[in-house]
Amino acid sequence: MIKKQTIALSLVCAVSLHAAQAELGTIDVEANIDTEVIKDVHGEEIKSADLAEALFKQSPSVSLVRRSGIANDVIVRGQKKDNISVTMDGVKVYGACPNRMDPPVSHVLTNNIDYIEINEGPYNVEDFGVLSADVKIHTIKPKKEFTGDLNLGFGSWGYKKGAFSMSGGTDRVRVLLSGSVETSGQYEDGNGDDFVGQIARNISEGVVPPDAQYQSVYQDMDAYTKKTFMAKLFWDITDNQELRLGYTANRSDDILYPSSKMDALYDDSDIYNLEYIVKELGRYSKELDFQLYRSTVEHPMSTMYRETAVIKGFEMTHALETKMQGAKIKNRFELDNHTITTGLDYSLRNWDGGYYKDGVPLPESVFHSIYDVDTKNTAVFIKDKIKMDKLVLEVGLRYDDTTITSDNASQQSNDYNELNGYIFGTYHTDTGTKYFIGLGKSSRVPDAKELYWIGSMGNEIGTPDLEDTVNYEFDIGLEKQFDNATLKVKAFYSMLDNYIAYNANNVNMMGAAENAYENVDATIYGIELSGIYIATESLYFDYGMSYQRGKKETPLTGQTGTNMPEIPPFKLNAAVNYDYDDSLVLRAELIASDSWTHIDWENGEQELDAYAILNLKGTKNFGKHFELTLGIDNIFDKTYAVSNTYKDLILLTDTSGGVDNVMLMNEPGRYFYTNLSYKF
Repeated sequence: MIKKQTIALSLVCAVSLHAAQAELGTIDVEANIDTEVIKDVHGEEIKSADLAEALFKQSPSVSLVRRSGIANDVIVRGQKKDNISVTMDGVKVYGACPNRMDPPVSHVLTNNIDYIEINEGPYNVEDFGVLSADVKIHTIKPKKEFTGDLNLGFGSWGYKKGAFSMSGGTDRVRVLLSGSVETSGQYEDGNGDDFVGQIARNISEGVVPPDAQYQSVYQDMDAYTKKTFMAKLFWDITDNQELRLGYTANRSDDILYPSSKMDALYDDSDIYNLEYIVKELGRYSKELDFQLYRSTVEHPMSTMYRETAVIKGFEMTHALETKMQGAKIKNRFELDNHTITTGLDYSLRNWDGGYYKDGVPLPESVFHSIYDVDTKNTAVFIKDKIKMDKLVLEVGLRYDDTTITSDNASQQSNDYNELNGYIFGTYHTDTGTKYFIGLGKSSRVPDAKELYWIGSMGNEIGTPDLEDTVNYEFDIGLEKQFDNATLKVKAFYSMLDNYIAYNANNVNMMGAAENAYENVDATIYGIELSGIYIATESLYFDYGMSYQRGKKETPLTGQTGTNMPEIPPFKLNAAVNYDYDDSLVLRAELIASDSWTHIDWENGEQELDAYAILNLKGTKNFGKHFELTLGIDNIFDKTYAVSNTYKDLILLTDTSGGVDNVMLMNEPGRYFYTNLSYKF
């Protein structure tokens, strides 16, 4: 019984992702005690390709920003956008849409993901712009043995998905191919309203104007169609040299965003990655890693499907493209009780966009929304992991030199220089108890939208003289492992200098924002609690909860409120799991949230009701090759919303009656899904 519980406890730790070192299946990662590791996303998250929804369901510290049936965004510890860093196999990822219709996590999909690390706090000096957290996505890797899987998925509202992956090779060369096709109709909320119905209800309530509705010919459109492809080649050139090549393509068409004014005609991305790894070069180079990468994203959004195109007699399109290229050199070596990593990091992001009327560019004076902006970063970093008996001490430093320039001669250039760093200690009092404490400083520069964005009426939405945001943070916590349970508690306090906030007061008489962003000092603090309890050999429970609050030190110009925006209320994730002889796994999970009452109401947020939803899922293995999964999400068909209406996003609104209402997007109602997998 004890041996069985020990194995189960190790398994559950990896599942709920609160282990100092997780090793399960394809995972082999030494994670910090403050790191959350979400394992086997490729095998477990088969409901849809949307990574944001998967993270929301699995992590209490992650909140969802609902934009559509796919391509949603995440909030981590009350921070989103460039305040959190997203990398895929070390590649820095950005979206092209200034309205966050294609956030970074939307460019890598669950069927291609092995596992994910969520590192909370400023304790990463290897990557650019890690202000308050970073999300490290690790995709599936090729194996020598010929293996693979085929998946067919079906769900409510016409959801269909087909996916495959296959891998194989020799002792020296390994290849992986993976692909998927996915489509879904418009989901219905708990009231039975699809996208058209949600807009119609908001029209009847005077929240949005009638021209926001979809034209009758388009009202039965699918919500999206998405295709993905990934290819990898790993070549062991010699016993100590390895070359890794990777390519990922995403092709999405006709993505509907019902709470926005426009929908995406398509969203295409291409990500290229090259790594060259050399090991055991000598005393001062245990592993030397060279990485080159490049990504491109194209994202045109349009009023084509809406009534406004008929009423105004023309279609408006806002087409944007972003390109990212980067290089990193990293060297690791060991010296006595030190593990030292040094490196150079370089990246160049280009962002360009413009407005079209019936496919014809608007006049040059108002055409460019983002005028061919380059953000160039060069950095040097060093970190040291020092093992001293029961104490493990980590220190890191990073110096960033960043230049942001626009091809528009009238827009000023900006230079930013910061020295960031951290110290993080973990003390092992015994084999089952760890205490940790961390203190760090990190920063992120404004992006091209916040600095230079120009609206379709020629209004300057961006504020060109913004300062970079600096985070000074303190973290503390403990992790305890009992005979049949684990417990982890951590708290943080973050002081944000020059936080970049949206000021809705900066709107002119025509309703267009001008210099809408400004710097303000702020604080965010919170606490997180998580753990596992094993009741029997087959029955165990896991849970996680988080709470955070945020305050601006002073109100924004012309305002009186000091509540920080996008700080989600208390959230609980809890589940009961039944694992019978490894052939049948049943899971019932509860996701609940308190009401959202501490809001930035002057900048568009509104109070949201509390909610609690129950999801059921069962997986049955038939022999060694077949696996069947059945699930029901939101089993009681609740009507609820998880994402607020901060005006940094342009959402549907109607101010004609003098009241500034914003459309709130409801979550899906009761959703049935099934997936059949064949593994070989």
